[in-house]
Amino acid sequence: MTVYTTIDSPVGDLLLVGEESATAAGGTALASVSMTGQRRAPAVRADWQRAPEAFVEPVRQLHAYFAGELRTFDLEHTAAGTEFQRTVWRALEAVPYGTTTSYGALAERAGIPRAAVRALGTAIGANPLLVVRACHRVIGADGSLTGYAGGLDRKEYLLGHEAAVRAATP
Repeated sequence: MTVYTTIDSPVGDLLLVGEESATAAGGTALASVSMTGQRRAPAVRADWQRAPEAFVEPVRQLHAYFAGELRTFDLEHTAAGTEFQRTVWRALEAVPYGTTTSYGALAERAGIPRAAVRALGTAIGANPLLVVRACHRVIGADGSLTGYAGGLDRKEYLLGHEAAVRAATP
């Protein structure tokens, strides 16, 4: 069964979607974290059940992230996506908090030829776990903010948030 909840955040409402899982704590594996107005964001369907109680840990971790108290998410999530997408997403998960990387550097980290950087960008754009799987940390080789499903203003906020928290921490 698909369950969902919404939470307020500094980047607007977040929609959390999960699937029942026998292995996840609380029985729910996170399938999606999306933002209002996000490109290709899932929309709540009639057969989904609102279940805030299924998302206690993801909500706790997201609130801690936005409060500057959490740098690494540790959440059970579904393994949706193609093998190529999962390879790219694993490389995204390895980009440290408060840092950025370029598309080319991420391709190198993932073992993907530079000729496939466009496909890498498409895989990043298909990331279903915004904020949690930090695709906002990928920027242009020239340092410019490029593509973000949630919008460049939100990408800028997230990068600034991480830099501010990082700078304030001894």
